[in-house]
Amino acid sequence: MIYNMPKANGLKQRQLLLIALPMIASNLTIPLLSLVDTAVVGHLEHPWYLGGVALGSSLISLLFLLLGFLRMSTTGLTAQAFGANNTVAIRNSLLQGGLVALLLAALLLLLHPFVMPLVSLFSDASNAVLQQAGIYFQIRIWSAPAALLNMVLLGWFLGLHNARYPMWLLLMSQSLNIVLDIVFVLGFGWKVAGVAAASVIADYSTLLLGIVLARRLWQRQQLGPLCRLMLQQLSGYGRLFALNRDIFIRSLCLQLVFVFIAFRGAGFGDTVVAANAVLLSFLMLVSYALDGFAYAAEAITGKAVGAKDQRELKQLFAILAQWGLVLGLLFSLLFWLGGPALIGLLTSISEVQQTAAVYLPWLIALPLLSVWSYLLDGIYIGATQARAMRNSMLLSFAGFALCYAITDNLANHALWLALCIFMLLRGLSLAWPLRRTAAVLFN
Repeated sequence: MIYNMPKANGLKQRQLLLIALPMIASNLTIPLLSLVDTAVVGHLEHPWYLGGVALGSSLISLLFLLLGFLRMSTTGLTAQAFGANNTVAIRNSLLQGGLVALLLAALLLLLHPFVMPLVSLFSDASNAVLQQAGIYFQIRIWSAPAALLNMVLLGWFLGLHNARYPMWLLLMSQSLNIVLDIVFVLGFGWKVAGVAAASVIADYSTLLLGIVLARRLWQRQQLGPLCRLMLQQLSGYGRLFALNRDIFIRSLCLQLVFVFIAFRGAGFGDTVVAANAVLLSFLMLVSYALDGFAYAAEAITGKAVGAKDQRELKQLFAILAQWGLVLGLLFSLLFWLGGPALIGLLTSISEVQQTAAVYLPWLIALPLLSVWSYLLDGIYIGATQARAMRNSMLLSFAGFALCYAITDNLANHALWLALCIFMLLRGLSLAWPLRRTAAVLFN
């Protein structure tokens, strides 16, 4: 058991929890925002509002989370530089990541008018759902510069083993978003537009706080004059681009799975897409809770690799295995015992409640199947072994596609079955080469 571990492991346990617990506390506000979004819109008079937010937010997730490599690569590179006590690499990871984030945000804003017409061509959603999704998307996309820079700041703070600053950023972003959600939707009656506007304001407010915190940490680390370094730092992007390329491919496959579920589910009717949105909100709750441990694994792994400390990494493997089993069981038990009540909290539409209850068993199984992929991702990100993550995701994505193709006659059940297979394959394909990867890192 965890409490019987040797002293060295106990110290490692404490180090893990010092990073993981603040991140879990703050990460849980992220799915809480999604739950609030679902709840305020789910209590409006028509299900297409909920479907529109689900589809529109899926598009934003596809675009923003595709660029999640900005946080991941920044965390891994910064943590390794921190472990190696390399001041130049620590500051470069922030400056280079920030510049890349701004360039990508400009590209998103330039191309965003073409997105919704493409969605309309390929989606089976009703016209009412597409109209509401378009309203959400056209407003929400303008938070791109702030959202992407916030990813870089979050990754940099985590790489320096600072869990307090990311916690403050996430709490600021999500709490402000929730308050504005309620004010704009329930108070002002802005409906879907209010949900999107709340997110935009929250993202830029969080960026301002992040800049203040980054300046404080920069001075504490004695990293030098910022303005002069920004002008000098225009080269040395080779490793960053290679790392980001592989994580991008990994993220693309991951997001395509969830976007496919949203789009294909829309073809089964507005009630089904709304029910899927409710259940996926709970799965998001699981993922963000587990990400607290994954973030800690990234920081500890990167530091261990930078310091060439193989013993520290082995201890981390054992501790994460224990936490994975405990967390997976707890979440499955929660959904088994409290699933119907939780669904009722998010929507008062009886048809959506009944439909979500039909697919609830899939949600009960998913925590135990998915927990390993989240935790192992943290190790690979911290070790900057993005190629292994890419290959794992490609294999899992192929398994998802094959499973759905074989079982598509099961309608919406086929989507949930394919998602379970996808999560299982992710964990297995990351665990299998782990020992060989660890050996390569320290040779």
